[in-house]
Amino acid sequence: MFEHLNLIKLIFGRLTWDAIPFHEPILLITFIMVMLGGVALLGLLTYYRAWGYLWREWFTSIDHKKIGIMYIVLGLVMLLRGFSDAIMMRAQQAFSFGDSAGFLPPHHYDQVFTAHGVIMIFFVAMPLITGLMNFVVPLQIGARDVAFPFLNNFSFWMTTSGAALVMMSLFVGEFARTGWLAYPPLSGLAASPDVGVDYYIWSLQIAGIGTLLSGINLLATIVKMRAPGMSLMKMPIFTWTALCTNVLIVAAFPVLTAVLALLTLDRYVGTNFFTTDLGGNAMMYVNLIWIWGHPEVYILILPAFGIYSEVVPTFSAKRLFGYTSMVYATVVITVLSYLVWLHHFFTMGSGASVNSFFGITTMIISIPTGAKIFNWLFTMYHGRIKFEVPMLWTIGFMVTFVIGGMTGVLLAVPPADFVLHNSLFLIAHFHNVIIGGVLFGLMAGNTYWFPKAFGYKLDPFWGKCSFWFWLVGFYLAFMPLYVLGLMGVTRRMSHFEDPSLQIWFVIAAFGAFLIALGIASFIIQLVVSYRRRESLRDTTGDPWNGRTLEWSTSSPPPAYNFAVTPQIHDGDAWWQMKQHDYKRPQDGFKPIHMPKNTGAGIILAGLSLAMGFGLIWHMWLLAGVSFIALLVVTIGHTFNYKRDYYIPVDEVIRTEADRTLLLAKHV
Repeated sequence: MFEHLNLIKLIFGRLTWDAIPFHEPILLITFIMVMLGGVALLGLLTYYRAWGYLWREWFTSIDHKKIGIMYIVLGLVMLLRGFSDAIMMRAQQAFSFGDSAGFLPPHHYDQVFTAHGVIMIFFVAMPLITGLMNFVVPLQIGARDVAFPFLNNFSFWMTTSGAALVMMSLFVGEFARTGWLAYPPLSGLAASPDVGVDYYIWSLQIAGIGTLLSGINLLATIVKMRAPGMSLMKMPIFTWTALCTNVLIVAAFPVLTAVLALLTLDRYVGTNFFTTDLGGNAMMYVNLIWIWGHPEVYILILPAFGIYSEVVPTFSAKRLFGYTSMVYATVVITVLSYLVWLHHFFTMGSGASVNSFFGITTMIISIPTGAKIFNWLFTMYHGRIKFEVPMLWTIGFMVTFVIGGMTGVLLAVPPADFVLHNSLFLIAHFHNVIIGGVLFGLMAGNTYWFPKAFGYKLDPFWGKCSFWFWLVGFYLAFMPLYVLGLMGVTRRMSHFEDPSLQIWFVIAAFGAFLIALGIASFIIQLVVSYRRRESLRDTTGDPWNGRTLEWSTSSPPPAYNFAVTPQIHDGDAWWQMKQHDYKRPQDGFKPIHMPKNTGAGIILAGLSLAMGFGLIWHMWLLAGVSFIALLVVTIGHTFNYKRDYYIPVDEVIRTEADRTLLLAKHV
């Protein structure tokens, strides 16, 4: 009898039928809808026999362009989940006053705001940023692919596995109720004995490995694989921001891995790194998590700055004003981002001298950021500005981000932060810079580079609808939170007693509804554009008719990007290639060496997902078998020598002839 029970515990660990949320109507209905949608999607893919195509051309691809697109698709899918959490929070706060308890129980509300933060930062913003860097950087530097193509595929699937673990927590067990940074003692075993924090730890550890390896890959690509003649000061600004971003990733993400490993030891082994027992210190966790966390903010915003630096010259028909100062500003921001982490917890009691140092460094970092704003404005000055959709996102960013930056400087003053640090004012500020800076940049970048990826533009009408819904919705959703924060309303509250506050929350909920319309408009834009793709297709090689830096290749580019490695003489080399005096090579083509697709990345990531699930639920047999399988597949993959093939010369010549004909229509 006891042996039978021990075997069951070894196999299933803590997993029981009670882990399925049959008692939560909202979760149960969501689960049923997701299952029905999943079954319908699987049925459609099977009906159209798409599985083989997806596996051969996408899931196992090591082409940086396809991997970049898959990253973006992952980010957009997770945006729907993360924004659903936001809608639930806003609706709960709008109607939970006085005798009304709203529709979310407190423990469920705590999970919702924790999952919202984790998903939006790690599984929406990071995949979208990484996807754009993956797609654009090799094209901008004249490389055929990234430095380590297989590692690129593996990194994507590890990120996807981390996202899958977060999604599983919605239906099997529950997620953390600690806030998105999981501070102890809330994340300790005493306060959170359930599996929520374990879901948090292992989803971030698995996704963090993918992000770190992607950072190493892109960093090596930019440093070692630039086309001949492309010195650092001839790189496009987006590549510069990608370089600095990946330096931050390589430097910061090991800190996240380490601090989560220490928290894991506290929960699984009984150590006391972050508990008050036996000399532990919870504030050490706060320091370590923010030593990662504040560079993470700039990991998100720097590529967005790079996007704006590509969009503004294109739609102003001018060279970027102050290229050198833009580069220096980017590097200064990168360095200073490591000297400001403590402004997130001025109230911990570090003392006036420490708080003053970090307050001053926080104000200093606003100087290079402000320099970028002026450079973009001077680029637009006397330019022939075209108010295309990417430019609208950029102008909306300039206004919105400046407001968020000014409130950030206010919060950098320790006495003001003592009053506002735990209020809705801080929530408004954070969303002001992340939505107004990062997300607006991502939307601009997706629209701007979409023709490069698919060969046709996105429908401008629905793009403008999406922009205006997002912009107006943002101001209605978050400006009231500034007011509430100044009135002393604290964050993370699911119920309020003062009825005079309700009108502000109702306005915020309406703003969130407008943002939902903006997301819906973007989805409609994708569908409409696909249906009208022939009429939106551009045959000139330059759909924006401006100083774009990647349009010397066809849209979409071939698998190998460049048949002949270009020689770079100027920062606008790709733009110069489109001018009348440029002669494309007619000979000198050679067979092109390309790595083959491989399924090892998705298999390794799937085993990592299984191991993470086993560790979360203490299913030691599953975790052990998965770990051994990981080692076997990894070792086996290292002996797979038949991963390369050559594109023959005649195929290269034929493809290049088609591309030359395409570009000839432009010149």
